[in-house]
Amino acid sequence: MRVALICIDKPGHLHVRQENRAAHLAHIEASGLVEMAGPFLNAAGEMCGSLVVLSVDRMEQAQDWAANDPYAKAGLFQSVDLREWKKVIG
Repeated sequence: MRVALICIDKPGHLHVRQENRAAHLAHIEASGLVEMAGPFLNAAGEMCGSLVVLSVDRMEQAQDWAANDPYAKAGLFQSVDLREWKKVIG
């Protein structure tokens, strides 16, 4: 199953994202669960959230991945939403 992880950063926390980016990317690489990912951008072109598509067997795996993301551990996110997602095109 695929799960879309939709995260919105807390306002004024770009520095937290930048400080934890290398650890976040290492988490993506090490897990082997990420099919695609990238940041949301605000009107100024600055990163302000994340979209991560995970390929997992159970929703609990996605929840565990999200809880252990260095961005989440650093308190970057204002909100986190996990939704089962069906790939149709692409």
